[in-house]
Amino acid sequence: MHRVTVLFFLLMALVLTSCSQDEPAKKARLDRRGTTGETTVLAPDPKVLQFGFDLRLSPKEDVAIYLPFLRYLERQTGLKFNLDFTAKYQDTVENLGKGITSFATLGPVNCVLARNRYGVRCLATGLNTEGSSQYKAVIITRMDSPLHDIRDLGGHSFAFGDRFSTQGHVIPRKMLEDAEVTLDKLSRFTFTGSHAATSQAVLSGKYDAGGLQDALAWRLAAEGVVRVLAVSKSYPSSLICYSPEVPANQVALVKKALLDFDPKGRDAPGLKDWDKTEMAYGFSPSNVEVLTEIEKLAKQYGVIK
Repeated sequence: MHRVTVLFFLLMALVLTSCSQDEPAKKARLDRRGTTGETTVLAPDPKVLQFGFDLRLSPKEDVAIYLPFLRYLERQTGLKFNLDFTAKYQDTVENLGKGITSFATLGPVNCVLARNRYGVRCLATGLNTEGSSQYKAVIITRMDSPLHDIRDLGGHSFAFGDRFSTQGHVIPRKMLEDAEVTLDKLSRFTFTGSHAATSQAVLSGKYDAGGLQDALAWRLAAEGVVRVLAVSKSYPSSLICYSPEVPANQVALVKKALLDFDPKGRDAPGLKDWDKTEMAYGFSPSNVEVLTEIEKLAKQYGVIK
């Protein structure tokens, strides 16, 4: 069977520290490693479909999660896939819109941006651990923090994820404003670039609190390393979208594979840490009409012009 290869940016600094979204990143395709561990850099194969996704956890974790999923898509569709790992959320949108990638997992904000700018369309919406096509954002702090309520955050520092992140920025910002904690009332704030980087920024003590995706926040809370300050209401979950340049027959094959995906049953063997995604129970048909509120918030915060 075709071996899934990986195309991704080297972002390990994102995992260790909060960093600016303007930092340059290097692109490398990891196809195979020799006995000495060298990386072989190869040109992209035009016969292989590139699959992108918004940065969630660390590069190592994200790649480990997605590769078995791409193998599933290959088995079900007969198509071949590479994993395309980009440094910035907006790069995922740009690559999809320009046809550099054929398919991608996008958060609601990026879905709206890709649809408005490039006419990108979506196939399916992720189903969470409760079987719902919605998710929440969670604001966390350290266990030893004196903070116990979101309203206590005035005068304290806050870590958002990527500027284009729904769960890492737009929803937490709405939560803060609802608690009458606007940005000017924070001592300082940053955009770390990912959920993993946000959790590290809080755990390291560099920032007093931060906004995370619910799956990661609840896992850290269960491990006893963070305390939850607030949980948002439900919003539409992440979606699998495709470039306008993808042939209709390929779109149909991938859509069927997504809707048939059974990560809790038949297709569970071989998957790795799929519960850490917003698609733990597979997919349902997408409905972009439910993204209206997210689009309004994204425009309000200047994420979408």
